[in-house]
Amino acid sequence: MSVVPIGDSRQKITILSLLDKKLHHEPITALTAYDYATARLVDEAGIDVILVGDSLAQVMLGYDNTLAVSMEEMLHHTRAARRGTKRALLVADMPFASYHLGADEALRNASRFVKEAGAEAVKIEGGEKRADIIRRIIDAEIPVMGHIGLTPQSVHAMGGYKVQGKTLNAIEQLMRDAVALDRAGVFSMVLEGIPREVAAMITAEVQTPTIGIGAGPECDGQILVIHDMLGLNFGTPAKFVRQYADVGAVMRGAVESYKNDVIAGGYPNDEESYHLPKDTRAALETILERKRGMRSGD
Repeated sequence: MSVVPIGDSRQKITILSLLDKKLHHEPITALTAYDYATARLVDEAGIDVILVGDSLAQVMLGYDNTLAVSMEEMLHHTRAARRGTKRALLVADMPFASYHLGADEALRNASRFVKEAGAEAVKIEGGEKRADIIRRIIDAEIPVMGHIGLTPQSVHAMGGYKVQGKTLNAIEQLMRDAVALDRAGVFSMVLEGIPREVAAMITAEVQTPTIGIGAGPECDGQILVIHDMLGLNFGTPAKFVRQYADVGAVMRGAVESYKNDVIAGGYPNDEESYHLPKDTRAALETILERKRGMRSGD
């Protein structure tokens, strides 16, 4: 039996694949996706992890922040992404209030993502204070991705979207959070919006792979919101966002061209129209001629 190399794009990514990548110093790639078409394109491009992030609240549903998105909305989008994902590891974000009210409810909601939506893991925000809940979910055989630093579901408690870990006390807390998640058994952890130096310390300290977003290049992997990297976000992008394409401008230009063609009568043209078969058209012409003749006779 042949052995498939770790980096082979045909290999199904699992939580063990990500650990292997950390051990072999092979960067992990991750992106968000919220629907079938996007997930399929991301998957076919060879991305390792697809996250159905609660960021869909803003980029797909138009909410002001991530707090408003519901379990049902997250399940809906996870099911859609599942149908487009074959190779990547599919992770679903647990939305606000789906794991904050106790371990039993957290486990029920995590189970729904796996059983009803086809997720292979769930993501939970928070460090030390989430460790017991995370451990309970992992004990039920559901892999968990952690998330510390700038945690968007804590936007009100943090006083806005601000870089975390800028003081010695804050750094110490982040280190405790990272170690707590590592010991709880998360298969990876997102480090968001923290100084590069702190992310490097965490990455060296924990055994689990770290995936950065606004946390510098020393993390074991990187993730971006796909709408940000494609220029589909109507807001001002964060400092860490690198825009790889302006798909928004392409879409806007295409829609305007379509509108202009329709108004000018240029779309659809004859080649873009269906036609009757010759015999049917001839028979129809005969009938129409008879009707015209009858009218002229009147």
